[in-house]
Amino acid sequence: MGKVAPDATIDSMFDYIDQCDLMTICNAEPTTYTEAVTTFKLADVALTPDTDFTKADGDTNGRKVTIAAKSAVPVDTSGTATHVAIVRTTGTTLRYVTTCTSQALTSGNTVNIPAWDIEVADPTP
Repeated sequence: MGKVAPDATIDSMFDYIDQCDLMTICNAEPTTYTEAVTTFKLADVALTPDTDFTKADGDTNGRKVTIAAKSAVPVDTSGTATHVAIVRTTGTTLRYVTTCTSQALTSGNTVNIPAWDIEVADPTP
């Protein structure tokens, strides 16, 4: 028996993600909302739900959602960036965490965050 996940099924997961309104750069992997916005946060930038998220076909198959680039994001705390988290402040939910290129950040400087995507492949039989 084959397996299938229509685009709408995968996009429903992305609908949960594209309601995020804050992206944080962290010095460790956050596992909770508080860790993402306080404990491990080095910098943060507002996201506009729906607007900063673009759904499309995946690079090879499946679907992806691309999170918009953000420039000149103020660094609040010095440390080494290792993770990016996106959260929804209403309801205080951590919705996605990924790694980033390790980079030393200095308080008072800024950091540029390139566009990045979350990709879900089509199921395989």
